[in-house]
This record gives sequence, C-alpha cells and structure tokens, in this order.
Amino acid sequence: MTQADHFFAGLRFLHSPGPTHVPKAVMDALTGQPLDMADERLDPLIHDCEQGLRRLVGSDQGEVMIYASNGHGVWEAVTVNLVAPGQKILVASTGHFSDSWAKMSQAMGALVVHTPYVEGEPIDPLEVERLLAADPHQSIVAVYVVQTDTASGVTSDVAAIRAAMDRAGHSALLVVDVVASLAAETFEMDAWGVNVALGASQKGLMCPPGLAFCVVDDKAIARAQVNPTPRYYWDWNRRRGAPSYRKFCGTPPQNLLMALRAAIGLIEQEGLAQVQARHRRFAAAVHAAVSQWGAPGQLRFICRAPLARAVGVTSIAVNSADPETIRQIAREQFNVAIAGGLGSFQGRVFRIGHLGDLSAPMVLGCLAGVQGALQASGVAIGQGGLEAAVAALGHDG
Repeated sequence: MTQADHFFAGLRFLHSPGPTHVPKAVMDALTGQPLDMADERLDPLIHDCEQGLRRLVGSDQGEVMIYASNGHGVWEAVTVNLVAPGQKILVASTGHFSDSWAKMSQAMGALVVHTPYVEGEPIDPLEVERLLAADPHQSIVAVYVVQTDTASGVTSDVAAIRAAMDRAGHSALLVVDVVASLAAETFEMDAWGVNVALGASQKGLMCPPGLAFCVVDDKAIARAQVNPTPRYYWDWNRRRGAPSYRKFCGTPPQNLLMALRAAIGLIEQEGLAQVQARHRRFAAAVHAAVSQWGAPGQLRFICRAPLARAVGVTSIAVNSADPETIRQIAREQFNVAIAGGLGSFQGRVFRIGHLGDLSAPMVLGCLAGVQGALQASGVAIGQGGLEAAVAALGHDG
C-alpha cells in the first residue's frame, strides 16, 4: 500500500505555512456557478475583492491588480512593470525567498544589488541606507523587501526600512512582499510609505492557491507608464479601469474571487486587529513548546532574534535526526502535515505553520503530533513542551 492509499479517520492537520487550512465558508463559496461576463453581479464581486484587499494592506488610494497566479507570478508582474532591462534594484536579503525573487528579476534583465545576508537575522535597515547612500546617481529604481521569509521564519521591520530609505534621500520605490504576512503581521502600506505591496491567496488569506495581487500607488503607476519593457498579461496599464475582463486580461478567475470575498469577510467579521492578536498568541504557544523541546540542545530556532520570529511560521533546525523523517512520521503516524526546509535549509530544518484559519485546539493538536514525531525519531527533547504551549495560550497576544 502506498502512502497515498492510506486512510485517515478525522482531519489531517495542515500546518504548512502555505497552503493553509481553508475555512468551510470559503470552500462553499468556491462551489458557486461561474457568471456570464455580462452578469451584473460580476463587477461588484471584483470590486468587493479589490476594496477588501485595499483595507487589509492599509491603503486608501492604491490601485489593486489581481492575477490568476501564484506569488512567483506577481513577483514577475512587479519587475516587468517597474524595471527596464539594465536598471538596478536593491534586494534586501532574507535568504531563500529574496534570493528567488532576485534570480527571477535577473532573468528578466534587472541588475541586482544585495544587502548582506546573515542567517537567522532580519534585514538590517542600516545596510539598506548604506547601499542607497552609495548610489549618488540614484540608479537603483526599487528596493525589494520580503516582510516574512517563510524559509527562515524571520519577519523584518518594513517601517524601519522605509525610514532608512528616507534618511538616504533616495528616490527608489519600496516594494514589499506580504505573501506570508498579510492578515497575520501588522502591515500599513500608506502609513509606512510602501509603494507596492504584493501577496497571494493561500496563506493568511485562507484561500486555495491560485490568486495573487499587488496594490500599487501613484508613484509606481507613473513608473510603469514610462517603463519601455515589453509586456502584455502582467501590464498594469492594460489592467486599469472597466470593463471587468480588461482588469484580468481575459476571463476573471471567478470562483477564486468568490472564495477571496468570503475569506475577507471572515477576517473582517473577526476584526483584523483580533486576527493579528490571535496569530501572536498562537505563535507564542509554538515558540514556548519549541523552547522547551530544545533544552537538551538537539533543536533550535533558525530565527535568532526573538522579536523577529514570525507569527505565521516557525523554522526549526534539527541536529540529531533527518527532518524529512520527522515530517514523514508526523504525517503518516500522527496525521499532521508540516513543512520541510527550503534552499540552504533543505535537509536540516522542519517548519511548523501556524497561519490563517486556526484555533487553539488545532495548534495544540499539531504540537502534540510534532512532539510524538520527534520522540519516535529518537530526538532528545526537553519536557513540558505542551504544558508551556497551554500556558502561553492563556495570555493575551
């Protein structure tokens, strides 16, 4: 019998940092019949999604572009609209995802400057300031920042990076990837001076994979209008205004939009501040358990700065066992799906996702399964991990 043939009673606990658990109301929304392109309900559906995303990122004026794509697609959309071949961008290094974004941009002809990367540490705003100050001709057209790097579980301070850019007196646009942070971490596009925010559906937005978006301010729109780079499907200029098919360069992904509207409704019904507080509380529980487990020295956080540990994912290095074996046991014996290491972390890290539609029992069930997998793998762990998580859940986030 293959692994795919195994029957599991009850729920499989999905604790990757994306895709995340999809609420029933969102799954139900996916089952609606698609609409005729002239149906009067279509434009309000698109409008509701645009307005909801604008509220979630904290922007009053930004234009919303929604793509039938994953996050990598919207990375490309940003670069092809903002950066002409031969122009420079500054990528603030966070590890795997900033490196991947940089490689994609280089493949499209951009010249990439990196800040130094220090494993387990957030972006250093002073390095951003230093590199921009060393660009007297202002040849760097944009600074790319990943707010939360899911490979390392590190969240960087976007407001501090904008302040560093302002101190340098540089005209570069600030472009922020909120794929793994939106609706979990605090993010304020307008208040922080972010020119472009980009995200995707399958993480804190609690939707299936398949939608990506960017919210774009006037400065970024103006840059795109004079950028000579050839483009069509990704082109912001073609996607502005009515009718609805123009905004999607063809047929909108209607059922995914129905799901997104339902998910945004759930977030706003709970209250964005309350959703973010819930993520902080659950992250504290996971961090408390990992701290206890790591007492004998066989486990450690990849993120070395406690205040920079992400509220949506925890990346854990293992010294004495194969992380893929731990994942397999967690999945096959305890019905808990956790994530593996990416990039330089492959083969030495496993990751616990605690993002999106989660409750305290779900988090505790995940931790119990992971603890069982660690014990079954022969990893020496400290006592009291689950008790520490329960205690952490008793505190307000």
